[in-house]
Amino acid sequence: MHEARRLITSIDIDDAAGPEFNTDRRSSISALLELELTDGRRLTMLDDRGWSTSGPSGIWSYESLEGLAETARMVVGPDEPPEGRSYEEESALHWAHLAGIAQAQGVPIEAGELAVLPHDVDVSSKIRARLTR
Repeated sequence: MHEARRLITSIDIDDAAGPEFNTDRRSSISALLELELTDGRRLTMLDDRGWSTSGPSGIWSYESLEGLAETARMVVGPDEPPEGRSYEEESALHWAHLAGIAQAQGVPIEAGELAVLPHDVDVSSKIRARLTR
């Protein structure tokens, strides 16, 4: 039976980046990609992703939930292909890598199955508190 329900990327303020990366003009966000199973368990797929932005004073006033969700999905991949590789090839490698991570944790899933799962983004309360729109 297929155990996978959806992918979830959880984003939060990256406190480990330090206070100099979370100011009125800069933000640093961490992203955690998990595979949620039908029994509610979550398996970590990627825990080393995130991004930083900088700009004018009040940088959070330029962010939105929709924009953050779009960026979060992009940050956890698939990545842009290097020269000499197509987007399709890069995507296939990405999903095969994630399928291998899931399989190593006991979930028998193929790359193609992972690629078509719903992918939700969970925005932390700390980020929501900073958004002004």
